[in-house]
Amino acid sequence: MIIMKVLLLSAYDVTSHRYWRKGMVDHLPSIDWQQLSLPARHFNWRIRGNPLSWASSEHERLSADYDAILATSMVDLATLKGLVAKLSATPAIVYFHENQFAYPPGLQHNRIEPQMVTLYSGLAAQQLVFNSAYNRSTYLGGVKQLLAKMPDCVPKGIVNQLSDKSIIIPVPIQRSKQPGQIQLTKPFTLVWNHRWEYDKAPERLYAALTRLKARGIEFRIHVIGQQFRQSPEVFTQIKNQFDKNIGVFGFIEDRKDYLQVLSESHLVISTAIHEFQGLAVMEAVAHGCIPVVPNRLSYPEFFEQQYCYPSEMDNPDLEATGLCDKIEYWLRYFQDGHSPPLPDMTSLSWNHLTSRYNALLKHTVADFTLGQTRA
Repeated sequence: MIIMKVLLLSAYDVTSHRYWRKGMVDHLPSIDWQQLSLPARHFNWRIRGNPLSWASSEHERLSADYDAILATSMVDLATLKGLVAKLSATPAIVYFHENQFAYPPGLQHNRIEPQMVTLYSGLAAQQLVFNSAYNRSTYLGGVKQLLAKMPDCVPKGIVNQLSDKSIIIPVPIQRSKQPGQIQLTKPFTLVWNHRWEYDKAPERLYAALTRLKARGIEFRIHVIGQQFRQSPEVFTQIKNQFDKNIGVFGFIEDRKDYLQVLSESHLVISTAIHEFQGLAVMEAVAHGCIPVVPNRLSYPEFFEQQYCYPSEMDNPDLEATGLCDKIEYWLRYFQDGHSPPLPDMTSLSWNHLTSRYNALLKHTVADFTLGQTRA
């Protein structure tokens, strides 16, 4: 039975956003979903121009009757509501896979426009949903800092207003293995499964692998993930220097093959300096990998300290030593005959979180309707 009709908008439909969007449609079949998405390219133009693109090419679909709008934070919701009159009276939820404020030094290029878009979208929505507490806190803190830069006519209470209508619901994962113990099979296998970009800090991976090699530790590593026309040069160094240790190197097109690689690995590694949930790590854990993650960003929310190595943002060499120590720790754990405990990912599964998403949509519509009635 269809309970409501929802317009689902993804303005910069990268892999993780597409996974979430399709998962929502698949796991909430009682909702009549109408989806619009735009390719993940030309970032600055896309985040500012998506209302123009949709208002001209999809005006008829946008002008239909909807009970609610569910949009990613890349959608310029305020402008879209202004351009399409029918949407102005439709309650909206903005889902934040990331925010435009929490970028590490060196990556904060021309961010004022994207920051303002997400601020206005937050104000135009009835509900804000973040995939982690880290994402929420850095968004609210970033808005506060942005408003502090305004020379005059600064409105009061904006951060509190945004905070009051924000909640946290992670992107769910498909759970493959039950929580429990895993066994060591040879060769001892690591996997690094992230976008091949600077914010995933592959140079820290290179430094850690160099230390593992120097310690005489035998290992195999899969270096996989989405690649782009220009990737950090350090990947070439990794390929050349650790060629005999490398299993799969590059992007795996077939998802079944990708999941098979995860299920054959013992540890999943993150070296990220920019991350809001860590979906790639979570998915690997769901397929049997022990996580080895830095003690920063959103990771401490989801993984106990035994899975975290010391974060040294300003000292990559020291951090690489800590990462190497943690990898060796788990190897020795295996070798001593112990079975490392696999983190329980049940609370992050689609089965567990679908009801929260369903309740979010129903309550947002009900609260908006009640507010309209009282007005």
